[in-house]
Amino acid sequence: MSSKTKPYKQIKINNWRIIAIDEILQSGKPYTATQLAKLIGDHGETEKTDYSPRTIQRDLEYMRDTLLAPIESDYRGYRYTEPNFFIKSISLTEGEAFSVAILNPLLEQYRNTPLENQLRSVFQKIVNCLPERITVDTSFLNPNITFIPDRTENIDPSFFQTIFDSLKNRCTIIFEYRPLQKTSYMERTLDPYHVVCQRGNWYVMGKCHDHNEVRIFSFSRMKNIKILKQKFSIPKDFKPSDFFDTEMGIWLSDKTPFTVELLVDKEIGTYALNRIWHSDQTVEERNDGSIYVKFQTTQKREIVRWVLGQGHTVKVLKPKELVEEIKAELKSSIEKYN
Repeated sequence: MSSKTKPYKQIKINNWRIIAIDEILQSGKPYTATQLAKLIGDHGETEKTDYSPRTIQRDLEYMRDTLLAPIESDYRGYRYTEPNFFIKSISLTEGEAFSVAILNPLLEQYRNTPLENQLRSVFQKIVNCLPERITVDTSFLNPNITFIPDRTENIDPSFFQTIFDSLKNRCTIIFEYRPLQKTSYMERTLDPYHVVCQRGNWYVMGKCHDHNEVRIFSFSRMKNIKILKQKFSIPKDFKPSDFFDTEMGIWLSDKTPFTVELLVDKEIGTYALNRIWHSDQTVEERNDGSIYVKFQTTQKREIVRWVLGQGHTVKVLKPKELVEEIKAELKSSIEKYN
């Protein structure tokens, strides 16, 4: 492209005939609507399709007026005035088209967040870029496929933009926060370093000025967030992975790695055998049908929560401190019922 040529933005495709017209006009030669209709008809698809000059004329007008294609016409026909112009299109395989189709219902997990509308907008732009011969019909998914997203917490939608802006601009934020163990809010000042979404719940991690250390705060327990003019820099040695296990959880209070060993009863053995617990896991099936599971993590609270949720079907073998913590939780639960 020459230095005088104005670059063209990517534009959307409405009709596969437009792609064919575009390919012909890229030659730089003029063609009448009748000539274009014949050329497209000679190489068209087998099904009944409208290749009439009047239809081609409408396509040309659409290309010129809506897609801003540099088309001019005279007694010789239509041609591109810009030799380097072309209409960009997207070619998808059947499997890729299906993947695009399921994207829309999958976005349910981002409901009530700014990301929902943004991702749906991206999805729609992808669909709009497809020629007519490729259709993305998500309606057939409704009766046949169900997506059950993780339950999200109640979060003020404005918090997302405020926290994302502070993260992008490296500005300190101030807010009121209610810890899990408290019934009242307290003011906190934070330099946001990183945002985490775990199972549909959102957290912001950064340096807490009140405790002078890296801490994590749940969006759902924040209120009255304000961005300050105060700027900050993220330490060069800061790595989010140092503060949580991306495969298990984000409890910052659990920082010391430990090896957990579990024994899963045979009644849910198939589930345990096929589950990916951790990237470094060891999973073995024993003669009695029970499943031995071993992996390393920092997230003791997540392990306790999960084991208790499985009831009698899962037993912790090691470490000893985790076994004692499970016993204490079970004892406390029994006392509540007594």
